Amino acid sequence: MNVKNTNNDGQLPKETESYWIKSTEMKSFPQLKNDIEVEVAIIGGGITGITTAYALIKEGFKVAIFEASSVLNGTTGHTTAKITAQHGLIYDELIQHFGKEKARLYYEANLNAAKYIENNIDLHGIECEYRKEDAYLYTTSSDYLADLEKEAEAYRKLGIDGEYTESIPLDLNVKAAVIMKNQAQFHPLQYVTRLLDYIKENGGEIYENSVATRMEDGNPAIVHFKNESKVTAKYVISSSHFPFHDGRGYFARMHPERSYVIAAKPEKTFPGGMYINAEQPTRSIRSVTINGEEFLLFSGDGHKTGQGKVEMKHYEALEKFAKENFDTKNILYRWSAQDLVTVDKVPYIGKISAGHENIFIATGFRKWGMTTSTVAALLITDLIIGKANPYEDLYTPSRFVVDPSIKEIIKENVNVAANLIGGKLERPDKELKDIKEGEGSVVTIKGARAGAYKTETGELFVVDTTCTHMGCEVNWNGGDKTWDCPCHGSRFSFEGEVMEGPAARPLKKIDPNSIDYTKS
Repeated sequence: MNVKNTNNDGQLPKETESYWIKSTEMKSFPQLKNDIEVEVAIIGGGITGITTAYALIKEGFKVAIFEASSVLNGTTGHTTAKITAQHGLIYDELIQHFGKEKARLYYEANLNAAKYIENNIDLHGIECEYRKEDAYLYTTSSDYLADLEKEAEAYRKLGIDGEYTESIPLDLNVKAAVIMKNQAQFHPLQYVTRLLDYIKENGGEIYENSVATRMEDGNPAIVHFKNESKVTAKYVISSSHFPFHDGRGYFARMHPERSYVIAAKPEKTFPGGMYINAEQPTRSIRSVTINGEEFLLFSGDGHKTGQGKVEMKHYEALEKFAKENFDTKNILYRWSAQDLVTVDKVPYIGKISAGHENIFIATGFRKWGMTTSTVAALLITDLIIGKANPYEDLYTPSRFVVDPSIKEIIKENVNVAANLIGGKLERPDKELKDIKEGEGSVVTIKGARAGAYKTETGELFVVDTTCTHMGCEVNWNGGDKTWDCPCHGSRFSFEGEVMEGPAARPLKKIDPNSIDYTKS
């Protein structure tokens, strides 16, 4: 699929748009409108839900996927698409907190997931720009040399195919790096859309614009949807970031983070490989072919949702890094993504709790969703068919690791409290009359905090900024034109509709025509 180059001036694109989505002919699916029964109901139409459906259908199950918006339009469509078990500085930490055996299991699970993806590509002849690459974790700071040395030692202890080096192929002022050999990259949507075809060809059902709101526990379970439709299922799998059915406090055991991506054309020849630094802010680099030319994806500059600087500043930071180090001239795309981080950095995959044998979750992928999604699909499939899986205990959502879980939970609760109180005390200087076309902002209306966005054509949307999850005050995200909650990461459209949980209800809308602007 040819993608036109519409930005030749070297400036950041005005609107966010994912290259993966732009370059893929996406199929549409119907909305759930009637009550149905299936063996397995999967909530979430990203790579996790789709891969799980694919695996279960191969085992003979009747499966249906339910997506709140459009399939593959969430994190899967906005990833950097590295298929790797190199997840930053993680293996030394895993050894310290979980022990050598479980750290090795973490590596094996992701390695097996990568192999499963490769096998599917071969089996179905999928053209998805799949390419083997070495992965480099590097630092340009002397402060991180000891950390990289420890990580290299962890590789040695765990038998990971890699090595420590003081140089990398890129022309960066690198102090040291750890290489993980024979990892891979691909076009994620070209891969996953073929799995979707297989699901449809083999009796699977797929529904879009179908928002799951709550569930009645039991066997079978009953999932209720926003339009009052119901799905009865023997098994329910939540693969939609925050579990839509969260009566067990998962929102307090994870925090959401946003990260940013730009696609830019380098003037320098790229030597191959996939790269990510050890320090903050994150700088991740990989190549991609657009219209027959080599571009680079620069990603990172992450922060907790709703708590970053003005969002365009994150894109500008990536742009600056790209220009200074790769002499980039042409930036075709920019986009952002959101993912969840658990308190001990290991995802929650498995039964939602010990008392619910037929309800499963997969969440907290820490921005490493390409392999982790497949780990989740294979693990949950094994749990459903009753097959022993060596990774069950490592990923079980009911685990609690004393260190660092207690420290992280305390830290997150302090952070949430600070944002809750700070938002309530804020009284913005801006008023409705100050909002310009194409601008969004928190405003004061008759002494109360509210949120306003005015479209390029002058249409005004006003919302109550109180998040419907736990009452924190949302902030305006100008980069994506959304309202983001700094407490637990719920995101809402400029009209107030839910885009990301854990919030289940939209922001309260305020009719701008009912406001006396002269007194606001």
